[in-house]
Amino acid sequence: MVGQKKKKKQKGKSENARSSEKQSRQSSVFGGAAAAAGTASATSAAAVSRNPLKHPGHDWLIVRTLASICWTTQSHSSYKVHTGAGALLASPWSITQLRHARFSGADVRPGNVIERKGKIYQVVKAQHTTQGRGGAIIQVELRDVDSGSKVNERFRTDESIEKVYVEEKSFSYLYNEDDIVVLMEPETYAQINVPKHLFGESLPYLQDDMKVKLQLYDEKPMSVSIPPKVTCTVAEAQVPIKGSTATPQYKKVKLDNGLTVQVPSYVLAGEKIIINTADNSFISRA
Repeated sequence: MVGQKKKKKQKGKSENARSSEKQSRQSSVFGGAAAAAGTASATSAAAVSRNPLKHPGHDWLIVRTLASICWTTQSHSSYKVHTGAGALLASPWSITQLRHARFSGADVRPGNVIERKGKIYQVVKAQHTTQGRGGAIIQVELRDVDSGSKVNERFRTDESIEKVYVEEKSFSYLYNEDDIVVLMEPETYAQINVPKHLFGESLPYLQDDMKVKLQLYDEKPMSVSIPPKVTCTVAEAQVPIKGSTATPQYKKVKLDNGLTVQVPSYVLAGEKIIINTADNSFISRA
């Protein structure tokens, strides 16, 4: 009886030892994998941060590495990897800014941000033309993001172009000052100065607290979008002539923002009207 108890006790100790050894090996493997993943992630993130344009595919490596780290830490909570790559998940630039995609010249549109000859450009204008047997080409006007200078280029419709993704944020309009427009980020109240020329012909439509969309690349304003419809007040308008024909007629009026637009003859001074900001056309009375 005593011998049997001793054998059972020894057998239990042996099983516990084997279980402990197995857990130790698993922990070692998972710990090494997490450490390796962290090192690879940090190295890749550092390389990309130094020059993201030269490492367009590394964001996928970071994603795979982060996924590996997350799985490891969830399965074995005692191993928590703390690397610089973790911060990438909290940043809106972790995936979007570093990912580049290629598209054809035929798909180039104004507002696109592209990389060409090692520089970042925004497409200002794009026009499709045909050159006989030479096939269709795209004539584009590009603006250098860093210098602001403009250049003209030609793309073949089948040419592969590298597109750069930008971040879009909502801001509130505050005021104009010299050659800049001051906007405010609603959540943080941080202010940003935007060159007036980015607003183009839509600049006069800016109103207090108007919500605008700002496209940014590397924290630099690229382009601005204002609401498609704006309510304005008619500052000056001719009085309609009595006995005019029933056919709708249009006349020019001056708005409170200084713009002159065409409106139906029945619109009077002092009235509020809704204007299409894309083409300055009359939509309706407010």
